[in-house]
Amino acid sequence: MEPQDAPDGPEAQRGFICASFNQDTTSLSVGTKTGYRLFSATAVDKLDRIHEGECPDVYIVERLFSSSLVVVVSLSMPRRMNVYHFKKGTEICNYSYSNNILSVRLNRQRLVVCLEESIYIHNIKDMKLLKTLLNTPTNPSGLCALSVNHSNSYLAYPGSTTIGEITVYDANNLSTLTLIQAHDSPLAALTFNASGTKLASASEKGTVIRVFTIPEGQKLFEFRRGMKRYVSISSLSFSADTQFLCASSNTETVHIFKLEQHCPSQEEESPTWSAYVGKMFTAASTYLPAQVSDMMHQDRAFATVRLNMFGLKNICALATIQKLPRLLVASSDGYFYIYNVDPQDGGECILAHKHRLFDSSEEQVEGSDEDKLDNVAPQPASQSYAATVALPSTPPSSTTLMGYSEDGGAQKGEIIPEHEFAEGPICLDDENEFPPVGSHSN
Repeated sequence: MEPQDAPDGPEAQRGFICASFNQDTTSLSVGTKTGYRLFSATAVDKLDRIHEGECPDVYIVERLFSSSLVVVVSLSMPRRMNVYHFKKGTEICNYSYSNNILSVRLNRQRLVVCLEESIYIHNIKDMKLLKTLLNTPTNPSGLCALSVNHSNSYLAYPGSTTIGEITVYDANNLSTLTLIQAHDSPLAALTFNASGTKLASASEKGTVIRVFTIPEGQKLFEFRRGMKRYVSISSLSFSADTQFLCASSNTETVHIFKLEQHCPSQEEESPTWSAYVGKMFTAASTYLPAQVSDMMHQDRAFATVRLNMFGLKNICALATIQKLPRLLVASSDGYFYIYNVDPQDGGECILAHKHRLFDSSEEQVEGSDEDKLDNVAPQPASQSYAATVALPSTPPSSTTLMGYSEDGGAQKGEIIPEHEFAEGPICLDDENEFPPVGSHSN
């Protein structure tokens, strides 16, 4: 299929910089030239704007589930991470690091900050710095993945700059679990499933996606995205039930793979021509070179989406919205796409709705989308790195919310109420569920 031209409308020239889904894919966060926006992703026909914050050139914005906690990093101060309570409009805290922040990941237990050659692990309840992983392999894109399951709080990041080695780290117990030799080429994408028991990876070549068991690191599945070389995969995402895995890239196609083990006994009970051919290929693969044999065992996409664009960066996710499986795509063309997915037959997914992320009256911003989404250039530090260890070490109470007072102040040591860390989705419906939080800098 010939590449389609990217849209040249006003949305393609907006100040769109970054986008991310929260941990349970119920909201979308977007960073822009003028601030950040949080949208609800729980309906097909409407995209409600939850919050809008003003801050120049936001290139990282991450929300903790459906809580009021949001982490923001700006191009104007790329070494400083700001943590906000957006419903109150207050800053919880901020931290400065020795170099530019390239990515931030969070779950109910940990907040992970990734720099080019180091990783910082914080206790999210009081923001205390628990561990610093220094001299990690050079990671210019800040590639890392954190399991959203707080019981299996696993962290994955590149273990090499020359091959696709994955280091899996236990962020709860602060110890390395395993090293996975995933690809021959350096890594380009990583993601955990919801339970933290599986990890998907792709290399810079972008043709093969592999799924491994965690923490053992055994290969379970191998999917072929395509034969084209050096495709840049921008995102990987499991469905909540881990039955499907989606992958988006700088091409016009989003692929959805089905994680299912083929059962030989079923083929024997109901023999078909395709089953016969499959057996012949399986038998022949034992006599062929390893590379050819591996290619025969790779599964193709179960379902696909053809985007009306080419070369634009985007992120994808699988979600159940209004009781039906959907594929969500947020693109640097300024739109949010929702597709229907047939879980039985797969095939070409149907566009259910297309939402505009920017109002049509907003001012256009010059510059290409590719430039806006590239990694930030080094900037001078606004604060010293010593700020990252300035918090007190007193652990928060596990039974009471001692960090809060009725006048809206906050004592250091307790940032997030204990009830927000209960198992199951976090859902804050009103101000009373999240006690007032004062702001302090560190």
